[in-house]
Amino acid sequence: MSALETGVRGIGCWQPGHGGWPELRAWLRGEATAGTAPPRPPASILAAGERRRAPPTVLLACEAAAQACAMASLDPAQLPCVFASAHGEVAISHEMCATLATDPRALSPTRFHNSVHNAAVGYWTLATQCHAASSALSAGPGTLAAGLFEAAALACAEQQPVLLAHYEAAADGPLAQVLGATTSHALALVLTPAPAQGDLRLRLCPQARPAAAPADSLALLTALARAAPTRLELDAGGDRHLQLEILG
Repeated sequence: MSALETGVRGIGCWQPGHGGWPELRAWLRGEATAGTAPPRPPASILAAGERRRAPPTVLLACEAAAQACAMASLDPAQLPCVFASAHGEVAISHEMCATLATDPRALSPTRFHNSVHNAAVGYWTLATQCHAASSALSAGPGTLAAGLFEAAALACAEQQPVLLAHYEAAADGPLAQVLGATTSHALALVLTPAPAQGDLRLRLCPQARPAAAPADSLALLTALARAAPTRLELDAGGDRHLQLEILG
């Protein structure tokens, strides 16, 4: 298929040791040692009461998304957004399964409310008063590729910037053995339809990804930090892969 080209106007991230893009970029370039990110993403865009109630994935996604919007100098209320996570709120899912197995009547409606897959984008749109189009998606191991392609296609089709937030939380208990999610992290990009510094070219290919180490969000951030022409192959699920070029 034809390639999509987008610019990257804003970048946000959070992961253990790195609470934002400037310090992570310096670390990826070998210019600094690991930082000292707080144990929980501050997610200051949320009201204090919402921050107390919000589960970890909401804090992750909202913190990275707010950073990307700030770097882009764009009002998040005006940005269509795509929130992508393979597994959603795994800690609450584990807790709910354990409760159902031992004392089903004790299941908390509030915990259930925060377990749904669109919880993060719901908190985000309420906090930012965003009435633009929003979506929450999951595609298993192809989630990052699906989120990138969805956001890029929307930016090109609508000719306006689009926010992408990709996030995962560390799993606990039996789910950790099944999902293999050992660390929490979030990446957010504001993609624009007009190429700019840090351009991306995306092409969805109807073949399985070539046999190589799969690219992930850290590989994408590493390529963006180095600002050199790079090609990544992302698993897009099934018999497809996303060919992603950083044009430098």
